[in-house]
Amino acid sequence: MTEIPCKQCPLRTLPLFLSNTAQEIELVQTLRRRQQTLAAGETLILEGQTDAPLYTLLSGWAFRFKTLSDGRRQILNFLLAGDFIGVQQKMGDASAHGVVTLTDSVFCVFQRDALWELHRQSPSMGFNITWLTAHEESLVDDTLLSVGRRSAEERIATLLILLFKRAAALQADGGASGVPFPLTQQHVADGLGLSLVHTNKTLRKLERRGLHQVLDGRLYMRDVKALVRLADLYGDGRPPQRPLV
Repeated sequence: MTEIPCKQCPLRTLPLFLSNTAQEIELVQTLRRRQQTLAAGETLILEGQTDAPLYTLLSGWAFRFKTLSDGRRQILNFLLAGDFIGVQQKMGDASAHGVVTLTDSVFCVFQRDALWELHRQSPSMGFNITWLTAHEESLVDDTLLSVGRRSAEERIATLLILLFKRAAALQADGGASGVPFPLTQQHVADGLGLSLVHTNKTLRKLERRGLHQVLDGRLYMRDVKALVRLADLYGDGRPPQRPLV
C-alpha cells in the first residue's frame, strides 16, 4: 500500500477531527516512521510487550483486551479510525493490554519517543494527547458502569449506540447506509461481561423490537431514540470533536 503523507490523511477532512496547523502536521510527519498493514485477527501489541511503538489507526477496526491466566478475555474497548494507541505503555514498563485487529487495518507507526517530542515541540499537541488519554479513560469508565450496573439489554444498547455513532462520524452519509459491524457475538460478550448465550438472546430480542438490525456485516439503527432511552446514556452517544495525531 502506498504511504499517505500526513497532510493528505483522509481523516483530516472529516468534521469529527479538529484541524491542525501546517506546522503541527509537519511535526507529526517527522515523528511518523511508516505505515503498517495487518489482516483481520492479527496482533498489533502483545500483553506485556516492552518495545511497542505508538500508533494511530488510519483505517479498520481493532480492540484492546486483557486476559486471565486461564485464557478468559475482557475486551476493554473497540478502536476505530483516528484512535491513538499505546500511550498507556509509555506510562509504565510494559503494555498492560494487548491489541488485535477486527478487520484488515492500516496503522501509522510513530517512534517511541514521539510523546516527549510532541510535548517538547508543541504544547498544544501535547495537550491533545492528554485529552485523548482522558477521553479513552471515560470510555473505559462507561464500560465499567455497563458491566457493574446495567442490565444485559442496557449494556448491549449502550454498545450499539456508541459504536454506531463513532462509526457514522467517519462516513460522509453519517450512517444513513448503516455502518460496518465486524464484531461477532463473542466480541460483544467479551466486551460486556455476558455469556455468549445471553448475548445472543438479548441481541435477538432487541432486533425483534425493531431497535436495530445487523445485516451482511453492517449495523443499522431502526429506532435510535428508543435505544438511547434504554441505554440511559448521558447525551445521545455522539462522539465529541477530537484531535488527530
